[in-house]
Amino acid sequence: MAEASYPEDLQYHSAHDWARIDGDTAVFGITWYAQNALGEVVFFDPPEVGSTVTKDESYAELESVKAVSDVIAPLSGEVLEVNAALTDDGDGPEAVNDDPYGDGWLVKVRLSDPSEVDALLDRDAYVASLED
Repeated sequence: MAEASYPEDLQYHSAHDWARIDGDTAVFGITWYAQNALGEVVFFDPPEVGSTVTKDESYAELESVKAVSDVIAPLSGEVLEVNAALTDDGDGPEAVNDDPYGDGWLVKVRLSDPSEVDALLDRDAYVASLED
């Protein structure tokens, strides 16, 4: 499992999801805190490419040895790509635990409302929220 970390270049959602924003697209994943709370991830049920995700709503499920958890969208948009490496055909969902900010990314999305980014937390605000 990866060491606890929260990269500076990401925006964070209070539901323990992150977004790496590049222009009008973003990559989503779950934070170190979320993967640690889940435990060993054994299955990823992704959305369909071309489907729409809505900020603050569930768009996928991660199943761990402990539970099945909804993944909450930090921003709204259209799914452009799903991390195929996390499926049974790829290396498997263990990458979510091993590298939650790199190989363990979940989806890439074309943002429908880039102003939603303003509601996300920066690294320091997110880390402070974990201490409350």
